[in-house]
Amino acid sequence: MGDIALRGKGRAFKNCAGRDPECKFNTKIIDEPVRKKFASGGTPAWQRKEGKSESGGLNRKGIASYRAANPGSKLSMAVTTKPSKLKPGSKSAKRRKSFCARMSGMKKRLTSAKTARDPNSRINKSLRKWNC
Repeated sequence: MGDIALRGKGRAFKNCAGRDPECKFNTKIIDEPVRKKFASGGTPAWQRKEGKSESGGLNRKGIASYRAANPGSKLSMAVTTKPSKLKPGSKSAKRRKSFCARMSGMKKRLTSAKTARDPNSRINKSLRKWNC
């Protein structure tokens, strides 16, 4: 975005700190693509409730908005197939195993005891969804 700084809900400001003596730091600019992109509250869907699944993780809208915000991302849907139905060593089985190992470690070390015990915490919902 170059010299555009985002502040608040959908407001774009020119950031010319120290470069141009005639430029005012918070001069409002008219940049239509930026205004459209952040008009809906300023945050992408994957960070809001509408992009998150009730059963844990992101829904299709959340994944689509994450990919749009992070070009080149390879984020894909959760592997919700039961482990007994997955072919051992398949791509899906490896993704599931890797995710479970990584998130179980996060649950153990990076969450409070209260969050770890709460069945409705985001981390526990995600682990259940992935059949960990």
